[in-house]
Amino acid sequence: MQNADIIRTGIVYIEQNLKTDITPEELANMAGYSVWHYQRMFAQVTGVPLAAYINRLRLDRVLTETSAGRKAIDAAMEYGFESYAGFYKAFLRMYGCSPKKYLSLYGTHQSITEVLTMLTEKELRGVLKNWDIPQDMPISDVRIVDGTKTANNIWQVGKEYVLKTGDRASLLRNARIAKAMAANGLAAAVPVPTITGSDITEDQSSFVLIRKVKGEPLSKAERFGANRADFGFKYGQSIAGLHNALKSVEEDIKPFEQNLFAHVTEWALPKVQKQNIQWNMGIPDSFFEEYTQNFGALFEKLPKQLIHRDLNPCNILFSGGDVSGFADFELSERNVRLWDPCYCATGILSEQHDVENAYDKFPEILESVLRGYDSAAHLTAEEKEAVYYVICSIQMICAAYFESVTEYKDLAKTNREMLLYIIGQKDRIKKIFASV
Repeated sequence: MQNADIIRTGIVYIEQNLKTDITPEELANMAGYSVWHYQRMFAQVTGVPLAAYINRLRLDRVLTETSAGRKAIDAAMEYGFESYAGFYKAFLRMYGCSPKKYLSLYGTHQSITEVLTMLTEKELRGVLKNWDIPQDMPISDVRIVDGTKTANNIWQVGKEYVLKTGDRASLLRNARIAKAMAANGLAAAVPVPTITGSDITEDQSSFVLIRKVKGEPLSKAERFGANRADFGFKYGQSIAGLHNALKSVEEDIKPFEQNLFAHVTEWALPKVQKQNIQWNMGIPDSFFEEYTQNFGALFEKLPKQLIHRDLNPCNILFSGGDVSGFADFELSERNVRLWDPCYCATGILSEQHDVENAYDKFPEILESVLRGYDSAAHLTAEEKEAVYYVICSIQMICAAYFESVTEYKDLAKTNREMLLYIIGQKDRIKKIFASV
């Protein structure tokens, strides 16, 4: 039996027993594997850790029953949440807003049943019948220029289209953002209407078909190459243009607002303090004290707006040497706008494997991204002062999150190393933003 078939059997069991206590041991025994091997295989096949997948389905079922008129507390308790507060917090993390706000934005909710990475070509071609397009185009995984698969829930259809599945709310929000960007003259992955005129399929599973934005992500060699400063400037300048478009549609999108300082100090920072002890990282206590005091004083003064939130290099597309567009707005939220240019720079650094002297090149990349952004969006004095703390925030969030997911332990290690490096480069980074 193939891995996909084994996991498919497990998922059918999960869906049929969501109201019971489903354990990894139970599923592993059914498949005849060790718990470690089964969880690893589950994540490889679905692209989602086992615990996160079960939690996602339970949240989905509670939302479905709530939208049909059932009391949320009753549905939440039936699906294994110990309290409504626990359900509410989990829902916020998954959907980025409260259940009430979700339903006000998107109306009724139908339960998801798709298994994101387990769809055969025959099943995908069945999905494509929802659109009036040639049905014989080749279907393939979407990969960046380095050959890495970008995601497990997205497929290229021919040369012009991309098919994507996922959470209904996220797909609808992405569609709204893409249309707003197009209305503002920016290249955007606008959804192709289905044969019924909808942006996404209205079946049990939600899919969207979008036209590809012209361009490809820069290769790792280009991001760290001789022209890295020029490319960094273009990254920053384009993010500023994106922010101008996002700001104009923020009221229509009604995004969830993330309090970055509270998110770090109440969740990520304590976890990193534990990792600091566990892994003998050597971060002095004075760092955590300074971060809390100084960033706390700056935070309320920082401009906030709807941002992309996930500007990894693979989500910024180039064509003819210039940025041509952006992909994947699934994590968009209202946050400090400084997050996006800083995340872009740290995202480049996170892909430093096999790059000679990558850390030595990072300050130049960061400076060029900031200068590009400042040229079109004008960083405030408080933002220039806060760059170091925002970068540290990003690294603490990443280290805390990846350490909590078994399959991502290596990424946690990478982000701990990056955090240590950034702390050691504090004076150099402050000189960068002081000169911007």
